Amino acid sequence: MDVVYAIVTLIIFILSIGFVIHPVSIPTRVRSIPYVHVNLTTAPILAIAILWASQCIDPAVIRDGIVGTGGVKPYNILILFFSLAYMAITLDTTGILEAAAFWVSNKGGSNGRKLFFYFYVMLTLLSILLGNDPVILSGTAFLAYYTTVAGVEPMPWLMSEFAAANTASMVLFVGNPTNVVICEGFGVNNAAFTAYTILPFIACNIVCFGALAGQYRSDQHIPRKLDKKAEADPRSVLRNPTGAWVGSILLGSTLIVCLVVSFLGIDVWKISLPFAVAKFVFDLAWDHYKPTPHMVSDTEKALTTGTLNYNAQSQYIPGLTSLSESQSTAGRTILEKDTLNGSTPTSQNTLRTTAPRTFLTRLRSRLFTFYIRLHLHFPTLFTALPRLPFALVPFAFSQFILIQALAHQGWVNIFADWLVKATHKDMYATTWLVGVLGVILCNGAGTNIGATILLTKIVNAAALPSHSTRAAAIALAVASNIGAVSFTFSASLAGLLWKDILAQKEITVRQRDFAYWNCFPLLVMTVMGLAVVCAEMAVLYRSSGA
Repeated sequence: MDVVYAIVTLIIFILSIGFVIHPVSIPTRVRSIPYVHVNLTTAPILAIAILWASQCIDPAVIRDGIVGTGGVKPYNILILFFSLAYMAITLDTTGILEAAAFWVSNKGGSNGRKLFFYFYVMLTLLSILLGNDPVILSGTAFLAYYTTVAGVEPMPWLMSEFAAANTASMVLFVGNPTNVVICEGFGVNNAAFTAYTILPFIACNIVCFGALAGQYRSDQHIPRKLDKKAEADPRSVLRNPTGAWVGSILLGSTLIVCLVVSFLGIDVWKISLPFAVAKFVFDLAWDHYKPTPHMVSDTEKALTTGTLNYNAQSQYIPGLTSLSESQSTAGRTILEKDTLNGSTPTSQNTLRTTAPRTFLTRLRSRLFTFYIRLHLHFPTLFTALPRLPFALVPFAFSQFILIQALAHQGWVNIFADWLVKATHKDMYATTWLVGVLGVILCNGAGTNIGATILLTKIVNAAALPSHSTRAAAIALAVASNIGAVSFTFSASLAGLLWKDILAQKEITVRQRDFAYWNCFPLLVMTVMGLAVVCAEMAVLYRSSGA
């Protein structure tokens, strides 16, 4: 190991993580590019470029980071995650999650405490089945709307939603990308993963609700009685019942088949991808053969003649909604001005398609008109695709490459030696140390994905006994999920998404408030979750003398 190259690699890795946690915008003198943003998407890529240019890494390291080593295959993980994410998000576009939310709201009535509990249970169950990201997308927008209408403080409801979604995502291996990394990296069977995590999840979920209920026990936070005027019909927000049925069947079948074939040693992405393609084909066929209301044809005519104004577009183009408005409760879809900023000045209220002055503006006008036509004709596809977490692709690959760079320079082996010295390969010490480090590194290693990749590499390099390695894997599974309920928004991609949706809803959550309200739930979940993991390992490996 070259000491200089090793130190430079570690410093650049830490700096890239710093920019992920605290993004910066650097002003430039170029009019077309006024700012260069160094953030979650660009910082890791820039770090890789610097390391490559300085010869700290070579193309082989980059290749290993993309293709994978030690049983971890990044492309497998991303294909699996995006296949399931597409099915979950297109299911959400049918309005089924909003319908469930209104149904729960009706059941809770005007009892604030009961409704708070019902929403927590509903969000937990949905997050188990769909993962945290789709629930964060829909649940945040719904609760922002609901708390405004009900006239209650939004913070308790939003914080409980965030905690429930991220805690429940530890149950199924597809609930969070970190779960897939753990299954791949430690060779944990997908069905066995659920068997290992179900008890820690139940413990974490119960104590988390208890901590939240204790924090928000004042009527100022959760009123005992809500001013509820009338019940809403859940069916009124179910925009596509047929799509909801088909999507539910396909997603449920995918999860079942993936669990079954995992016993046969088949890569589960080979199962999830065909199901996602089948859902994609259904969405295209349904949108094509099931015409939208007659006003769509009027809209298309208006586009052809150039007489469609902004208000008409906003009423009849559901596919052009923004990230959070696409989940607007009550089933209404709003076209926001920022969707059009790339093609129309914000001060202009009318879309003009006549007599462009230059070839470029004429081409842009025609492309924009064609784009709107596609939105009108295929609303499901064009609503779902922008909501897929495409930023995860460069970020995940970059994290794999950067951590592979640390391994190339010998840092992973050094960290592994420290782990062995600190735990003496003891199963219980390993459980607690890896679990606590996992929670801390979610905040300091570039989201829970970066923390999971790094700790997976370290534990495997430590060559621990089999029972200690398995205990570390399950402790890391617990930590990487509850670690999102943490001190910084960047502890998870879900946290960044949650913050962005609330900002669009004009709800400001300060970093210190986020950390303050998460502190106690995270503490009790960490203690209880890792204690249950220790108890599980004691039962499973009691005959080994561990």
